[in-house]
Amino acid sequence: MGSERVIAQTKAILLVMGMLEDEERMEELMSQIDMDEIYRTMPVEMIPWNIETPPDALIKLIEEGKVKPCKAIDLGCGTGNYAIYLAKIGFDVTGVDISPTAIKIARENAKKHGVKCKFLIADVLGDLSEITETFDFAYDWELLHHIPPRKRRKYVENVHRILNPRGKYLSVCFSEKDPHFGGSGKFRKTPLGTILYFSSEDELRELFQPFFEIIELKTIKILGKSGHHIANYAFMEKK
Repeated sequence: MGSERVIAQTKAILLVMGMLEDEERMEELMSQIDMDEIYRTMPVEMIPWNIETPPDALIKLIEEGKVKPCKAIDLGCGTGNYAIYLAKIGFDVTGVDISPTAIKIARENAKKHGVKCKFLIADVLGDLSEITETFDFAYDWELLHHIPPRKRRKYVENVHRILNPRGKYLSVCFSEKDPHFGGSGKFRKTPLGTILYFSSEDELRELFQPFFEIIELKTIKILGKSGHHIANYAFMEKK
């Protein structure tokens, strides 16, 4: 019986080690995705997350007065659609993205819409030295599921640092309950070749609580180009 127990324990340890190795490999693959190549090589209308219409959840947040016109930053702004929407209704907006091509398109879009936005090329996982201001409202819309779990704390620390006291923060990312891209598993590969990490509410609570008072954490449906997705919605205030 003793030897059987040792064998079982050894198998369990090897299984956990294998799972950890798989997670590390998937996180490494996530980090190797070249987002700028997507913007360079695909028509913007074909990029799955490039949607001109602002999402209902963001509109509702503003219409209910939970966030009022202020200095705001759009983290992972892409081609600037939501930053432009906020600028049109009185926000002073800065958009940040790692892709130089996306930022170029965002600047052109803002000019086309006749609004003033500041757009910067920056890596949200870096030191954000490009950002010299602080903000009253920060948001990332479907950015977090592109960030590997082990790098998320650095990202959240960055968000916390660039927010003013009592600044608000909205984060929306795919939920592990979502059936898309294989329907199960934390890491899932998309038809585009990107790898996304699907989170639980508990994971996000653990990630955000050291830095933010969580005002609302819930699961919502959001409309994408291929239909509705199940997402985690977290609205917070800086501690």
